[in-house]
Amino acid sequence: MCNLTKRIPDDASSSEFSRDAKSSIKNLQPFGKSPVGNFSTATPSSSAIAIVKKHEKIEAQKQLIAQVGLENFIRNVTKPLDLKLPNRVKFNMNGQGIMQTWDDVFLAERVYTRCLGISRRIYRTHAYIHEPQNNLAYFVLEETNERSYRFLPEFDFHVLVFTYYNENKDVTRVDVQYDQMSFFLHCMGLAQAHALIIERVITPVAVVWARCFFAIGIVNPFTFLVQLLLVPTLLVYWMYFSQ
Repeated sequence: MCNLTKRIPDDASSSEFSRDAKSSIKNLQPFGKSPVGNFSTATPSSSAIAIVKKHEKIEAQKQLIAQVGLENFIRNVTKPLDLKLPNRVKFNMNGQGIMQTWDDVFLAERVYTRCLGISRRIYRTHAYIHEPQNNLAYFVLEETNERSYRFLPEFDFHVLVFTYYNENKDVTRVDVQYDQMSFFLHCMGLAQAHALIIERVITPVAVVWARCFFAIGIVNPFTFLVQLLLVPTLLVYWMYFSQ
């Protein structure tokens, strides 16, 4: 295991070391106890002022803490690394859409947020990791989604963003990864209902099936495929031909 303890130089006084250690301490906000992507992490929306106040002691520039709108956030999040944003970029949106220019990215964000009834988004970062040897920076992004209509629920959502750049510090590729099903369930106000069904209905049935399947002693892709084909066939037969 790597020893992260700082060694005190032989010729340094304890007071000098104490001052040096205190100056190097980073007062970081801890991660939340709930896992990222869990439905239970959804919280009521809050204003940009509340977000800044909550994270005022995080070791990052304030421009990374709260930005309204994706374009504002993207243009500010690159500043600490002096990255540039030429219009040409390969932007992979969770494997469901790949755009080639920032203009298309920002336009898509403006259009689909209106389609989903999102009036405003506040973006902030929880982690910012830079790997200069790989020309890569990635971070956990949290977006607060405020809605256009009162009957639509406001919610927070976490996204993992990978940013790649070239030797000239031009951003060349961005990969965005998130739980797409969870996001749209939040948008429709069905996230908690879905979580309840998963917990009370789907998971107990799946656990019983797993125990029975494991007990037969023949667990492999072939027997699993047989089940996938056999069970629907038996259900169809029972529903239409048993009477």
